[in-house]
Amino acid sequence: MKHYDVVVVGAGTGGCMTAKTAASAGLSVCLVDRKDKGTIGQKVCGDAVGKHHFDNLGLAYPTGQEKEEDISGINVYSPDLQTVFRIVGEGLTGFMINRYLFGQRLLTDALDAGAEFFDSVHVLEPIVEKGFVKGVEARSLKDEVKTQLIGEVTVDASGMSAIIRSKLPSEIGLEQNVRSEDTVVCYREIRELKDEIKEHEFCEIFLNLEEAPGGYYWIFPEGKTRVNVGLGVAAVKGHLNPKNKLYRHVLAMPMFESSTVLHGGGGVVPTRRPLNSLVGNGVVLVGDAGCQVNPIHGGGIGPSMMGGAIAGKVIAEALEKGEPTVESLWPINVRFMKGYGAKQAGLDVFRMFLQKLSNDDLDYGMKYRLIKEEDVLKASLGEEIRLNVTDATRRVFKGLGRLTFLKALYSMAKTVKKAKTLYNEYPSSHKELPKWKIQVEKLFSM
Repeated sequence: MKHYDVVVVGAGTGGCMTAKTAASAGLSVCLVDRKDKGTIGQKVCGDAVGKHHFDNLGLAYPTGQEKEEDISGINVYSPDLQTVFRIVGEGLTGFMINRYLFGQRLLTDALDAGAEFFDSVHVLEPIVEKGFVKGVEARSLKDEVKTQLIGEVTVDASGMSAIIRSKLPSEIGLEQNVRSEDTVVCYREIRELKDEIKEHEFCEIFLNLEEAPGGYYWIFPEGKTRVNVGLGVAAVKGHLNPKNKLYRHVLAMPMFESSTVLHGGGGVVPTRRPLNSLVGNGVVLVGDAGCQVNPIHGGGIGPSMMGGAIAGKVIAEALEKGEPTVESLWPINVRFMKGYGAKQAGLDVFRMFLQKLSNDDLDYGMKYRLIKEEDVLKASLGEEIRLNVTDATRRVFKGLGRLTFLKALYSMAKTVKKAKTLYNEYPSSHKELPKWKIQVEKLFSM
């Protein structure tokens, strides 16, 4: 049995950032992961991270082998491929990273800050005493020895598995399950192409609700002749197989002729707003375990690091004052929800709207630019969605019998604004949460 101020479960981007921040504040920190140290960072991922996340967190930009490519923007294609939104701007400038080397860098940062790392350890369940999470029961995968890692605060940064959150008693007050409809099943490959990519500083996203229902497929450059290519579908009952769809629809494109597979794999990611609360007595959720992710494209590296940095700081503040109660940890919720959480909520409304459309709706909406490229950029940054609907456009859509689509678009834009306002008014105390949750449930059931 070992005692720490903080036990962090999961050495991904969120877990490592939590451990680094808490250790830098002078706390004793235990970081634990199922993987061995040499494989931390190996993960199926889109590998794209916005530059602004590095700026906000004070992290050095990736360089050398850690950086696969600079990204200047995104090209978004309509289902019929006839319309392309070329979206550029400060918020979409970023990097394609070597996920393994970046993960190793974040782990090294945490250890250099003073965190103690236990690798090849399987966390079994949380230890709960008198309404508080007090650490975890774990088993070494090297010698099968069981142990208890005791912590004043336990952080669940274990990803979609949410090994702590999913096993907490209801008295802790955290949501245990995420609806499958709010997740996406993905499959992606890293491929070496025969010819050079024409624009290797632009990521490409393809909307197609027949080939990738509830999701999209992508081609992200990792150099002049290497790409991260994948496809994701909403994990609804009877969903399509993303690997089969990728091979039949995407990899059949001429650019992939004679290409070679360097790595392949799949996974499940949350694509929704954050959970209503990320804290309980002695416990904090970070990263995918708390649904800290962009609901539109599923990107979670930046948000998880942000969540980890907030968590580490507030945990240190809470322990300095005394017991890590839900109330003393509550500022984690307030700081995250009023920042990235409000953006997530707005984008979650946008996601649910997109998932109800047809390919024809998307084709017409993009063709007539009902939302302009610059407004897509603003929406992706969490700003208000502005519609570009003129009288001429209304007449065209009336003639096409698509006024219902226009009305739905107006309704979505209004709901996005309401969602962001609601999250910017996140309760300052956990006692006010039930009342706020009723408003959230009402808004998202529309």
